Amino acid sequence: MKGYEFIDSKGTFKLEDPDLYSYLYFPVGSSSGMMGSLTPESGGDLKTSQNTFILEPVSSDNLHNNRSTRNFWICFEDGSLVSATGASALAHSKRFTDKKDKVTLYGGLLWQKVERLINGTDLKTEITTFVPVETSDKVELTQVKITNTGSEAITFTPTAATPIYGRSADNIRDHRNVTSMLNRMSVTEYGITNDPTLTFDERGHRKNKVIYGFFAAEADGTKPVSFCPVAEDFIGEGGAFDNPVFPVTGTPAFKPGYRADGFEAMGAAMFVKKTLAPGKSAGYIFALAVNDMLKPSENETDIQAESERIQDMAVKYLSEVVFESEFEKNKAYWDKKNNVSFHTGDKAFDSWMYWVGVQPMLRRIYGCSFLPHHDYGKGGRGWRDLWQDCLALIIMDPSDVRGMLVDNFGGVRTDGTNATIIGSGSGEFIADRNGITRVWMDHAMWPFMTMDLYIKQTGDLKILDEKAPYFIDRQVMRGEELLDKDTDLSGVSAEGTVLEHLLLQNFTSFFDVGAHGHMKLRGADWNDALDMGKDKGESVAFTAAYAGNYRKLASILREYKKAFGRDTVEASGELEGLLGVYDADKLQAVLNQYCNSVKTGFSGTKKAFEIDALADDLDSKADWITSHIRETEWFTDSEGYSRYNGYYDNDGNPLEKNGDKNGNPAMMLTSQVFTVMSGIASEDQVSEIVKSADRYIYDASLGGYKLNTDFHEVKTNMGRMFGFSYGQKENGAVFSHMTVMFGNALYSRGFKEEGWKVVGSLYRHATDFCQSRIYPGVPEYFDPKGRGVYHYLTGAASWLMLTVLTEIFGIKGSYGDMVFEPKLLPSQFDAEGRASVKFEFNGRPLTVIYKKTEKASSVLKITVDGVPVSEGGNILPKEKIGDLIEIELD
Repeated sequence: MKGYEFIDSKGTFKLEDPDLYSYLYFPVGSSSGMMGSLTPESGGDLKTSQNTFILEPVSSDNLHNNRSTRNFWICFEDGSLVSATGASALAHSKRFTDKKDKVTLYGGLLWQKVERLINGTDLKTEITTFVPVETSDKVELTQVKITNTGSEAITFTPTAATPIYGRSADNIRDHRNVTSMLNRMSVTEYGITNDPTLTFDERGHRKNKVIYGFFAAEADGTKPVSFCPVAEDFIGEGGAFDNPVFPVTGTPAFKPGYRADGFEAMGAAMFVKKTLAPGKSAGYIFALAVNDMLKPSENETDIQAESERIQDMAVKYLSEVVFESEFEKNKAYWDKKNNVSFHTGDKAFDSWMYWVGVQPMLRRIYGCSFLPHHDYGKGGRGWRDLWQDCLALIIMDPSDVRGMLVDNFGGVRTDGTNATIIGSGSGEFIADRNGITRVWMDHAMWPFMTMDLYIKQTGDLKILDEKAPYFIDRQVMRGEELLDKDTDLSGVSAEGTVLEHLLLQNFTSFFDVGAHGHMKLRGADWNDALDMGKDKGESVAFTAAYAGNYRKLASILREYKKAFGRDTVEASGELEGLLGVYDADKLQAVLNQYCNSVKTGFSGTKKAFEIDALADDLDSKADWITSHIRETEWFTDSEGYSRYNGYYDNDGNPLEKNGDKNGNPAMMLTSQVFTVMSGIASEDQVSEIVKSADRYIYDASLGGYKLNTDFHEVKTNMGRMFGFSYGQKENGAVFSHMTVMFGNALYSRGFKEEGWKVVGSLYRHATDFCQSRIYPGVPEYFDPKGRGVYHYLTGAASWLMLTVLTEIFGIKGSYGDMVFEPKLLPSQFDAEGRASVKFEFNGRPLTVIYKKTEKASSVLKITVDGVPVSEGGNILPKEKIGDLIEIELD
């Protein structure tokens, strides 16, 4: 068994025999809204939203069950049939024999090419698929190249074929058959369109406004000779999508102008018979497309006009010249977008990070849905995703981040909670997709984490003065109450500065505590599966995280005062009640009083707050939390290992301490991450935490540090995670997001060997294809067999980019200046003693090169564009930043 290998510096990889592995899928999409997934056999699906799937929706297990795929058939003179994609009953029957096709897959940034030597023939096929970029056209392109590798001429009849699902994903189990009766298929000069009359889904019965299409041509633009628009005619009686009749018999054949209504739609185009001389090739291109109609089609004339519109959109791509041009444009586009590249002593690591870099961009296209493992949700991102994806954007594409950050604050309520679902446009929010009233206690933490990075990188303290609205809806009292349905909120509005939003979020969280003085767990924290502790649950872990935020926000406030020479800032007067109270018995009462006062927005009374007083109050809150957690939550288990307890369950019992009482030492990784990251854990305690983690939750064969130990109990007083089999998802998997954050926390405290053990274990497992069974990148987690699952769409990618750049390479911002605190190990330098990174700092492309001498631990000299600018210091003022920064390390 052999894994993939990188074949250039742009992340392009090669994998032999991908058809011998299950659950492989590849993303192809663009900002046009087209979102696809591809298997090595061109399976997967294609859509623009939950309600507009061009191909049938697939979950992970459909990848090997579903025969309804993109396909290209080759029928020989004797009637024998082979698939250029390998998706045939014949090819599948030979897969585990010495007569299987020889298959090689190549993958690049959002394109896939598969070469196939078809067993029993002298034909080689190349299937290349991608989605065009820098266009509003919603189209996916596939080129099929067939080459005669033998010594005699070969004659065959080719047929491009793909079933057109053409409706909402909801219809898979909701009127699948009935909705096929809505279909109206039209045969055009180049393909087939489907313009359903209505849509049946959760939105109700509506006139359809979307048209779907399949179009094909030879590489020189020659049209197909006949078509089959109905799926059951294509497969034939007794046939199947992996063994159909139409490519063999060519019947029933239909010409342009034909209409077929009320059946499952099929995109099938047969070409003229082809004879290939030895060494010669033939090329074909097919396109899958979707288009919004100008208006619902009412008659034959409207249907024909819309069919022509979508055909015109797609057909311009159906030539080899245009296809190759768009393909090169695609490569250049993603290479430009993915503008962070690392150079270390490990080229495989550098290439792997190149793929990690594109993952935050995939989240902007796909949201947290629409790939095979992500078979939940209906598109879009959640609150936490919104802010964490901005972390990577600040590093990679800061051009429009400022406005985006300000808009994001429009999701915050006056009680400090927030809308949970992001709308389609910037600054658009939805309280909750399912109309459920709930609060995640960690949600107020992420906006400041992101703003902290932005302000430190850019020095843009003025953003704190920008105004943003508050989100007004019926949910009040931090999710404890709903205003009466008849309450008129149409005239209610509230607005405040970004700084006010940050203060409000963090202050209200401080007071929202449970019986043990830690912040209430409420609906859950970062771990969505800790969702059954609403009444008495508490999250010590994220209480610690907030304490770290308070200290940093206090520091920014003091810098703000210094930068602008101001002693006060204006904010809503209601915030005054949230200052200066640190008595645990009074915290919740103070919060309730405040929330009551802002049920329908602020009074409008503004107050000038002393900046020093605000900063001091934040520091005092952080000190109170630090002392409280240190005094109450540090424990040593029965085996002599020490760490922090991070949670209380819905019975008010400590989660990890109680585990030990049951003779089963318990540990949650999240509990340690934020006590380390926030500085609550002392240096000696960090060392003890690492020992506990190595003892209880480290498994190199699964990618490193697991999320938790096995509690051997379905804890319905804590969350659904304990219902998962141990090692799956949030119950004890190596969950990449929190694992990376553990590495980040250790690096931030100076534990670089321990930090690299975390990141390095994850990297080595992810890139060991024989174990992880995934293409390059970081998945959400690794299952109990070591397979990477929920690939591509994970917040771990943003945190990994941030950790490698700001901690391992140690390149940080300090109000616009650059600070260098590298934590590179000797093995991470190349043979010439160099390690470098290309990225953008405040929108300026630059290269930083480290040159090591002995220990490579401290900055000896900084040279910018060939001119020495610093001896012995590690800070480069913003005015001296250049294109090439060379740093000698002592």
